[in-house]
Amino acid sequence: MAAVILRDMRSRFFNHGLGFIVQSLWPFMHILIILIINTFSGRVAPYGDNPLIFFGVGVIPTLTFTYISRFMSLSVAINKNMLSFPIVKVTDILFARAFLEIVAGSITLLFMWLMYMSLGLSPYPADPTQAVFAYLATILLAIGIGTIAGVITAFIPMFATGYALMGLVFYLTSGCLFVTPNLPDQIAIPLSYNPVVQCVEWMRVAYFESYSDRLLSKEYLLALGMASLLIGLVAERLLRRTLMDEG
Repeated sequence: MAAVILRDMRSRFFNHGLGFIVQSLWPFMHILIILIINTFSGRVAPYGDNPLIFFGVGVIPTLTFTYISRFMSLSVAINKNMLSFPIVKVTDILFARAFLEIVAGSITLLFMWLMYMSLGLSPYPADPTQAVFAYLATILLAIGIGTIAGVITAFIPMFATGYALMGLVFYLTSGCLFVTPNLPDQIAIPLSYNPVVQCVEWMRVAYFESYSDRLLSKEYLLALGMASLLIGLVAERLLRRTLMDEG
């Protein structure tokens, strides 16, 4: 796994390990553009004192899920030649990519913290423990879905394109740019079955004391995250021989 991590770090950007820092700038710039558009378009924060904080709280878990699961879906297809080495397993490739994306996400959080502090804004949640749990639950979900997507893409490369489009659907319906509990029940309740909505809701409940938790189901999110990871690992185990032979 360590060898796969080092290879990804060197090969993805400029054939140099330091290029990995650039990788962390992409999600940060993505978040920054979204925040600028929503802030300077005159949108006010439904909760909290500043729209930069409110929209950031929703966008961070959404993009954390999107980046981790999307790049995991591509990892096996991109690094399939490494399966020719008996010591390298499919799970090594999948979890190496997940590890790199988690590190990149942590660096992105540092950039966000520095930006908020430089603007004189407080980036601290009302309930820090629950905010950490919400972030970890998002990572669990992303790794679980990413494992399934990675195994599928190894056999059907075009699935990566389909999953990228699904990522757009996850983003648009996640509620990161609107308040899902304020929608009518006939819209809000179906949306709440989107697990990314649960990630956003959990993070907002942790940040804003007055935010409604009527749609939040931590049990649903955790169960789905663990189930998807189990399904992905079982699928990889059952199909390992075929994947290794194709590699």
